[in-house]
Amino acid sequence: MATFTSYDIDTAPEASRDRLADVQKSWGFVPKLHGNLAESALALEAYDTLFGMVASKATMTPVEVQVAYQAINVFHECEYCTAGHTYLSRMVKMDETAIAALRDGKPLADARLQALRLFAEAVVRDRGRVSDRAVDDFLEAGFTRANVLEVVTIAATKTISNYTNHITKTEKEAFMADPALAWVSPSNRTRAA
Repeated sequence: MATFTSYDIDTAPEASRDRLADVQKSWGFVPKLHGNLAESALALEAYDTLFGMVASKATMTPVEVQVAYQAINVFHECEYCTAGHTYLSRMVKMDETAIAALRDGKPLADARLQALRLFAEAVVRDRGRVSDRAVDDFLEAGFTRANVLEVVTIAATKTISNYTNHITKTEKEAFMADPALAWVSPSNRTRAA
């Protein structure tokens, strides 16, 4: 079975070191996801660039961005990203009941956020072949055509991280052991039962 290394700045392939140094400067540490992505300077740069662009250029609110991220993380059953985005959702002051609903696969009380969640899930579930009705429902909830494409960009960002975590079996960060953040995917819950 192939194993992957979670690199740090000193051990990473040369082509990834500068980007990891930037990540450490931004985050205060090198997340293990980024350390795994460092195996490929291309993958690391693609993920870090998309993530940064969503954070700085999305026209949706920070809470809305986190709803889209988390809907996709949960859909893909990515335990690492679901825990990480629980933390990030709290940083942007998302309501705790919304955080719990996203993690538990339950409807959100806020109709606009629920429309966003359903649309983000449809984008990944249907691999972009969403129905006209799904797009119309999203727009009728008050989102824009630009937001449609921002959700696609968020899906691309999360596909890189979620799939990387699955393939490389990214070890969780120490802070993710906190029961308020830890999350076990439905598939792993079934296996444990």
